[in-house]
Amino acid sequence: MIKVDFNRPITVGNEFEYMRQAMQNVHISGDGAFTKKCHAFLESELGVNKALLTTSCTHALEMSAILLDIKPGDEVIIPDFTFVSTVNAFVLRGAKPVFVDVRPDTLSLDESKLEAAITPRTRAIVPVHYAGVGCEMDSIMDIAKRHKIAVVEDNAHGLFGKYKGKFLGTFGSLATQSFHETKNFSCGEGGALLINDPFLAERAEIVREKGTNRSRFFRGQVDKYTWVDIGSSYLPSDLLAAFLYAQFEQREKIQSHRKNVWNMYDVALKDWADKNGVQLPTIPEDREQAYHMFYMLLPNLDLRQKLIMYLRERGIYSVFHYLPLHLSDMGQSFGYSAGDCPVTEQVSDRLIRLPFYNDLTSADQEQVIDTIMEFNFQ
Repeated sequence: MIKVDFNRPITVGNEFEYMRQAMQNVHISGDGAFTKKCHAFLESELGVNKALLTTSCTHALEMSAILLDIKPGDEVIIPDFTFVSTVNAFVLRGAKPVFVDVRPDTLSLDESKLEAAITPRTRAIVPVHYAGVGCEMDSIMDIAKRHKIAVVEDNAHGLFGKYKGKFLGTFGSLATQSFHETKNFSCGEGGALLINDPFLAERAEIVREKGTNRSRFFRGQVDKYTWVDIGSSYLPSDLLAAFLYAQFEQREKIQSHRKNVWNMYDVALKDWADKNGVQLPTIPEDREQAYHMFYMLLPNLDLRQKLIMYLRERGIYSVFHYLPLHLSDMGQSFGYSAGDCPVTEQVSDRLIRLPFYNDLTSADQEQVIDTIMEFNFQ
């Protein structure tokens, strides 16, 4: 039996050589030579004011909440269909999450429901670029500007994706990235904070360095460093940065392969999907997706579960995705209940993610496609 994993982390270039060099540099803690290379790469490629590697996208989100001075009683608008880190970062600061439903096409924040969710307590809007397909950022940024509310883009899925020709992660005051093993570019566990508002840049360094002005000390701007703000230890090891930088160097190769994988699924499954009432991903014409994942929306929960089991019995591993946050124990503790975000509820029941990784072979992908098309919908 052919076994096809859902995800498989791989090396694509100089990962081990650069980790060896990091060891030789006698600096494998945070902000070493390879960390700085990663910062420069992200700043140059994306055109952001400042980029800082973090230990995870979760920690980048937590930094965002600190930088925006989120306090108890504040409200933060978040799509209901997202990973728990998106909401936890702000709840940890005492904020109340205000869940907004997602669009039925792109599964991202429904901008038509955004303005109605704003109150005098709203301090931030956190659009999530689901599957690396940009949210309707013109509308979101216009609403945020009129109400003087900060925007933090959760761009865990969307590095190098674009909205109307502009990179995702470059619209809000802040944006966060993930380099988890399931992402296009990975160091196992890692993330980055993208800082588009120059006013927040210096404080971001301080928050990331345990609330100290250590970065200024190493640049020779102060003769000693001390505790000046709240913060935590958000710096990844330079060993992880070395691994990640090697992947950044292979950006074109990685993205080209993932594009081919995505297109092969899309073309091969289109007629089958139309025939069986299955929804494939929607990519608006003004977006350039990041090729992060390929998913399908089955007609109902029962068929979704049967297809997952059918594939697994044949050695193919597929998974569902997020559960509605408003129906979780924590969501209900904030007063939410069934029916509050109906699109999220039905999407969560129907979605299946197919195997997708940087060295998925055509032969393995064909096996996945053939097995799906053999599935009996009766």
